[in-house]
Amino acid sequence: MRAAKVAEPEVPEEITARDLHPSARNELKTLSKENAEEVARHLVMAGRLIDDDPQRAHEHALAASRRAGRIAVVRESVAITAYATGDYALALRELRTYRRISGNEDQIALMVDSERGVGRPDRAIEVGRAVDRNTLPVAVRVSLAIALSGARLDLGETERALAELDIPELDPDRAFEWSPALFAARAAVLEELGRDDEAAEWARRADIAAEALDEAAGNGSDEEIFVEEIFDEEFAEDSDAPIAADVAETDDAVEADDADHDDEDDYSIAAEVEELLAAADAAADAQTASTAEDDEDEER
Repeated sequence: MRAAKVAEPEVPEEITARDLHPSARNELKTLSKENAEEVARHLVMAGRLIDDDPQRAHEHALAASRRAGRIAVVRESVAITAYATGDYALALRELRTYRRISGNEDQIALMVDSERGVGRPDRAIEVGRAVDRNTLPVAVRVSLAIALSGARLDLGETERALAELDIPELDPDRAFEWSPALFAARAAVLEELGRDDEAAEWARRADIAAEALDEAAGNGSDEEIFVEEIFDEEFAEDSDAPIAADVAETDDAVEADDADHDDEDDYSIAAEVEELLAAADAAADAQTASTAEDDEDEER
């Protein structure tokens, strides 16, 4: 007997395939035009709902998986939404499938955290240590360090948890996309160690970094719109070899342009963080000096 068809969650009419990130849409080109459109729309909904309604996001990811279960980005979406709902065993299975299909290790930190979620922190450390960190993008490498630190905490190895965070990217005077989470993780471990003053300082720096990044948000939006326009015709007709080659060349050009802008953004953000930190330190010094003067007046 043929299995009963599972009802798919509704997608608003205004959601189209062009709302999906170009790199993800590019993976769907092996599907038929109609199927690629529906898969893309479900993936868009999964991304939009994951923070506010992870269960509904997961339903959309599953709907995409039923239509395109051999596409890496689809299995990745199922894994991420499963993790968000607390189904760590399913997240692990999907992450392994995603890694096998894509050959990528960019979700290794989520695999480590999923192992922690199913109660295997020792296995989590083994999984994380099995990867060559030098081959990972910086943001992934930082996320892995945070995840491994958490696994050490699970095992009661607090000092080793702190050591996991001693990585080159731990620069208190500069802010990158990973900085707030890294600073906050260090603050949490220091608090566990009873080093409250240091913990408070790193928590403060995490807040400052997050503030600087929020203020810098929106940089590069014009470039993103331009990329969307480049890929507008992907679903207009079936792809062929020449089009695929053109898209590959476009991807390379866009990545190079993005890298240039990322460097500019990092520089401006770093300068902003240094300015904020200097202002905060000056305010703290002024407060200390004022308190000392008050104490002297009382003694007189």
